[in-house]
This record gives sequence, C-alpha cells and structure tokens, in this order.
Amino acid sequence: MSTPVPRPPALLRAPAARPLAVALLALYVLLPLGVSDFWLSVLAYAGIAAIGAHGLNLLTGYAGQVSLGHAAFIGVGAYVAGWLGADNGLPLPLWLAGAALAGAVIGALIGPFALRLRGQYLVVVTLGLVFLAEHVFRNWTGLTGGNGGRAIDAPASLGVDFNDFALGGFEATRAQSWFWLVWALVALVSLVAANLARSRAGRALQAIRDRDLAAELTGVDLARTKVAVFALSSALAALAGALLGAYQEFVSPNEWSLVLSIQYIAIVIVGGLGSVYGPVVGALFVGSLPRIIEEYSDSIPGVAASAGDDGIITVFALNQVLFGLLIIGFLIAEPRGLTALTRRVALRVNRRSSAQATATTEEESR
Repeated sequence: MSTPVPRPPALLRAPAARPLAVALLALYVLLPLGVSDFWLSVLAYAGIAAIGAHGLNLLTGYAGQVSLGHAAFIGVGAYVAGWLGADNGLPLPLWLAGAALAGAVIGALIGPFALRLRGQYLVVVTLGLVFLAEHVFRNWTGLTGGNGGRAIDAPASLGVDFNDFALGGFEATRAQSWFWLVWALVALVSLVAANLARSRAGRALQAIRDRDLAAELTGVDLARTKVAVFALSSALAALAGALLGAYQEFVSPNEWSLVLSIQYIAIVIVGGLGSVYGPVVGALFVGSLPRIIEEYSDSIPGVAASAGDDGIITVFALNQVLFGLLIIGFLIAEPRGLTALTRRVALRVNRRSSAQATATTEEESR
C-alpha cells in the first residue's frame, strides 16, 4: 500500500502561489537590507497589527461576532509579556506562549456572553470590557506600573538575539532584526488562519455567522464553537500585544483605549472581512498610518504634534478621524475591502488581456 503524499498548505495550492511565495521570501530577506530603520519600524508595527487583526477577522469576519474589546486583550498580552519576560526572565517562546494563553483564558471567560447576546448587545458588553480593563491597568500598579506605565525589557532570543542581532560577521540593527521576527510570525499566523478558515471548523464559523440556528440544526455545537473562536481571537490579540510591548520596550494604559479597538475594526474592514489576506492588507494600509502621520506631522498643514501645539487638529485626533472615514467609506463603497477590490481589478485585467489575445489570434488567422 503506497504512502499518501501530504498536501501542501492551503496558501500554496494555487498554481501561482509557489512563485509568489518565493518572491515574498526573497522580499522578506532582502527588504531590511535596503530600507531605512524608520520604514522597517512602520512595517514591524503593521506586522504586529496583522497578527492581532487575524484574531478579530476570525471572530468578526468568519463567526460574525462583532467585538470592540480587542484593545483589552492586546493590553493583557503586553503586561503578561512584561511580567514573564522582563520580570521573570523567561525566553521569547515562553513569554509569547504565556501571553497567548492568558488572552485565550480571558477570551474563554468572555465567550459565553456570545451565546446569549448578539449584535449591538454583544458590542456593548465588549465595549464595557475595554473600560474595565483600562481601570485594572491603571490601578494594578504592581503589574502595569499604573498611569506612569512600565518598561518591558523582555529577552528576544531565538537562536539569535533580535535585540542585538549578530550572525557571523553580519550585525543588524534592531529594526532589521525585529522586522524578520515579526513578519516570520505573521507568515506563521496567516498560514494557520488560512488553513483553519478552509477546514471544517472554519465552515462551522461561517455557518454560525450566516444563520446560527440553522448551523446548530446541522450539527454545529454553538456553545463550544463560539467560546473557542473567542478564545482563539483573544489569544492572537494577546500575542500581538506581547510583541508590541517587547518591541516598544515601554507601555502605558493610554495605549489600550477604545481608539485601538476601532483601529483594528478599520483594519479588518479595509482589508476585507472574512478574507484570508484581509488582515495583512488592512494592517499594511491602516496599521501604518499612525506612525507615518506622527513622523510627518510637521509637513501636514494644520496638524499639531500634541494638544499644546499650534494647529487645527492633533495627530491623535487626526488618526481617529481617518479610522472613522475609512470604516464609513469602505462599508459604503467597497464592503468586502481591498482584497475584493484587488481581485476584481485583476479579473478585469485578465479579461481584457484575454480579449486582446483572442482578437490578435483572429486577425492572424485571417
């Protein structure tokens, strides 16, 4: 009896996927060698946002459970990374796993609310979670440092030290090494999310999103599935928070506000709800905006770096306005996001190319 040949991962089954994967791998290796540290930092923040957005996309895009509580789980991940990595000196894999586990446990506790609540009622509950978490973050000074924040000097070694990268005679800047670390994790999380979305569990999530009572009649365990997707979504958010805290090396409760949750909502909407690639595309587009606007605020007319400076609007307020406009604009003009828009443009280009090729062939045959 012959041994079955294992199938390649879902992302690599399309005919053009493998050449694209090779091109992306080359870009992953070579890009940090030719790009400034500022833009590598922007891409690192975007990659961290993509990991957290994958969790929200599974919860909202696939399972249809709208949540505004993502910022709370990101904050949990950052503080757990600080406690495990900085305070107790655990290595990178352990403080990442610990942060993800903490997020999963809290998400599993919140998950049962999704069994009895839906729509705007669930949104209100998750919104309350953000304010509750912010209160805890400001008052649990032993863990979070309170309003003044805390430093997170977590070890980031995985064969090589990503905080002080040196391999042979090559030495990389911290921005270069963290780009490689973050985007390797983005690729891993994207691969897992893609295969999960196309598995039986992914189809169960989509059935719950479309009509949960009908899904239950066909054998889907609503309770277990909803709790599981909340736990997984929260774990990915906490994983992103752990990376964010370790990369910034300092966090404060002001970072885990409702604005951060809205930013993640904007990421998944702009990228494409229920799309495998949507979180990454949305993170590159939306997740990069705050850092770019902050860097170039002096060149934007009417924008003040802070509330005390001259200007019509602060950088923080401008980000809020942009997130709101992006959410409204895409929901009205392109509800399926940039991935659907890109796919539609590519389809039109292919049709036009095919029509031109057919016309050329007919002329030659004459």
